[in-house]
Amino acid sequence: MRKKAAMILSTLILMNMTAMAALAQAQTDAETTIETYAATTSVEGDNRYKAIRLTPLVYNLTNSNLSDILVKDSKGENVPYFIHEGSRSSSTITESTSLALINAYLFEDDYYFDYKLAVDTDRDTISTSIEFSTYHTNFAKELEVYGSYDNIHWDYIKRDSLFSVDGKDKLYIDFWQPLKYTHYRLKLGNNLEQISFDSAQLVYSVELSEDVYLLGSLQADFTIKSEDGVTTITVEGLQNLRLCDITIQTNSMFMRNVSAGSWRQKELYNLSFNDTSYSDTKIPLYWDIPLDEKYVITIYDGDDRPIEIDGILATYYGADVIFEGSARETYTLEFGRDPTKTAPVYDIGRYRNEILKGPIDRGTIQTINLLEIEIPQVRDYRVVFNVVIVVVTFLLGTVLVLKLRQKNSGTG
Repeated sequence: MRKKAAMILSTLILMNMTAMAALAQAQTDAETTIETYAATTSVEGDNRYKAIRLTPLVYNLTNSNLSDILVKDSKGENVPYFIHEGSRSSSTITESTSLALINAYLFEDDYYFDYKLAVDTDRDTISTSIEFSTYHTNFAKELEVYGSYDNIHWDYIKRDSLFSVDGKDKLYIDFWQPLKYTHYRLKLGNNLEQISFDSAQLVYSVELSEDVYLLGSLQADFTIKSEDGVTTITVEGLQNLRLCDITIQTNSMFMRNVSAGSWRQKELYNLSFNDTSYSDTKIPLYWDIPLDEKYVITIYDGDDRPIEIDGILATYYGADVIFEGSARETYTLEFGRDPTKTAPVYDIGRYRNEILKGPIDRGTIQTINLLEIEIPQVRDYRVVFNVVIVVVTFLLGTVLVLKLRQKNSGTG
């Protein structure tokens, strides 16, 4: 009987300890808060739209995708915005070269037009299409296109069509890639209408695009540790930055393999011979985004002495927060590392391209402060449930102990 009672008592004690642990965990969860920051800004100018460039410290304190950023006015109301990280500019280059008709003939029911460059040239003539003009109307012709360098050996290019019907014309043939032929041939399956072309020319058209990013740089803090032929540089202040590259600043003469982050490795060097210097101490990082507070650069020294490092320069892709505002208003950026937040979607983002074409006033971040936010008390019924369990198990344990004492007293 005593053995059974002891087992029951042990079970109750275990239940009591479990309930206490659950209660402590519930209290801990209730006390967990997310730090929120407010960045005061300075905005001037009479233009309709304002831009605030994010600083490295803002990146350090936000979500890696910047989804937790809000713009507030002096009344604490949200101001619609969009984030601008760069743009792409494009332009089209078009060149044309005249073709001369050198032959037109009928062969086995097919009609041929042979062309060559009107003017011989020592350089390659590159073309992306061939264009024609004609006074004929109301026709549609299926044809094959061939190319040659010597007017003897012909390469098949493609099958296409030319037409002029009801005021709609297609008098060009696009090539699937740039070509360099000096001669071109059209083969028409039939030409009963005796269609002819007044002129023909090769066209080279290419669209050039250029990505323009908002680059920033940071002279980063770092610590160095060298042992077993390896130097480890721990860099601070790069968390959540979209890194472009990192440059190791040093006057030491060296040639060594260096890696940054988890996998990138490159041979860097800083050499000087006979008054001629050769240097490449930059590690490209291609939008790497460090999620930890520490970013590690590793230099593989081997049997050589560690190099003397004077500084670490990090270049990153920056971003502007752009919104409609007034210089007479005070604006604050609020943010805090909260993975549950999704980026707000505003109408202003739908016409961002038009906004970026116009004048925008530039503002700056002045100070960043931790906000004092009151968390409203929410009744947590888990805590009540755990308290009830603790009380019940304690009472049951007390009753059991008293019963055992009475029985022992009666036995004695």
